[in-house]
Amino acid sequence: MIKIIGIIVVFACVTGGFILSHGKLAALFQPFEVLIIGGASLGAFLQANTPSTFMHVFKKSLSMFSSRFTHTFYLEILKMLYEILNKSRREGMMSIEADVEDPAASPIFSKYPAILKDASMTAYVCDYLRIMSSGNMAPHELEGLFDMELNSIKEDLEHPAHAVARIADGMPAMGIVAAVLGIVVTMGLLGQVEQSELGTHVAAALVGTFLGILAAYGFFGPLATAIEHDAKEELNVYEAIKACLVASASGMPPTLAVEFGRKVLYPAHRPSFSELEQAMRGS
Repeated sequence: MIKIIGIIVVFACVTGGFILSHGKLAALFQPFEVLIIGGASLGAFLQANTPSTFMHVFKKSLSMFSSRFTHTFYLEILKMLYEILNKSRREGMMSIEADVEDPAASPIFSKYPAILKDASMTAYVCDYLRIMSSGNMAPHELEGLFDMELNSIKEDLEHPAHAVARIADGMPAMGIVAAVLGIVVTMGLLGQVEQSELGTHVAAALVGTFLGILAAYGFFGPLATAIEHDAKEELNVYEAIKACLVASASGMPPTLAVEFGRKVLYPAHRPSFSELEQAMRGS
């Protein structure tokens, strides 16, 4: 909701200030300038990135107005880890083999559809549970493996934000391209049209610069930051999972292992100790 309010504030303040300064709103409607700036920026983005990055950015842009990383989601992650670790402690690591081989059919994983929907996160949990069930890796070796994979995950999660930020940085220049082309058109009309019409063409060219700067700092820059924040929250969940599983591999009981993970989560939506304790009792 707050992001929608932010977009409205940008539009309202920019257009409102222009109108109050006796500007005509229709003068800002320059579809060909938008075509030049938007098309050139899209083309540059496609040149610089892979198709998977483009799809990632597209999906993140559609979902930027809501976040799945909420208090409830964090609590579900910890509850799921508690259940799977508790089962392995009571019945042995081999008892969870069927759960990790086919999470969709698992009585434990299927209770948490929001987590199961994230195939990457589910695979991450299951892979390390498989490694733990082998019993051939010391806790510090397991932690080292976690760290190596988390570095790769971090790079992958942050790349879309960096890609959008680079396009945002280039949009003012695309606005200048549109403005220069507008001036070229205006110069070609010298001596052929009235002075008032020349002024209209010059104004249209300047709108190109305005739109490029506004798009960069009013919309695409914030979008890059929003995607970056989302990536940090997702990485934080992966780190919390790591803390739980490493603590369990070190011999901690499930109730303490998930507490290690809870402490890693960002405070904004982190469940309290008592909330987690009640959730585990309910499980």
